[in-house]
Amino acid sequence: MDVNLALSPQAIAFARLDSKPKVLTRTAELLAEAYGLDASEVLENLEAREALGSTGFGRGVAIPHCRSKQVRRPVLALIRLEAPIDFAAADSRPVSLICGLVSPENAGATHLHALAAISRLTRDETMLQMLADAPDTEAVYALLTNQFLRNAA
Repeated sequence: MDVNLALSPQAIAFARLDSKPKVLTRTAELLAEAYGLDASEVLENLEAREALGSTGFGRGVAIPHCRSKQVRRPVLALIRLEAPIDFAAADSRPVSLICGLVSPENAGATHLHALAAISRLTRDETMLQMLADAPDTEAVYALLTNQFLRNAA
């Protein structure tokens, strides 16, 4: 299934952030820088979604997500934290991998397919380990693009 998920190399970062608000802010900044979005609107939308319940997915992964009029297809940002933080995840484990997602405002099924694709990726223990071990953002980008291309085939 092709999700048509956009991933820019500029949307991948390694960072030391020590709180959920800082993670959401950095996620919004990365999405804005990589895809030409308004960072304050993205942050507001991410915070509104987070207020409904934690997007801490479990297994050390959080998937903060929202919708926006600013995008035509789902866009992804990824942050690997240098030290895990509490994200109120479902399994109570601290989070070290953040997958930020912004989908078009009226993209019901497309948004769910994008979340499912990220979920499948982050349930794969081997992939999680490779992402954790990647030496730089270029290696993370290569891993993710190879994975999404393989899944789309």
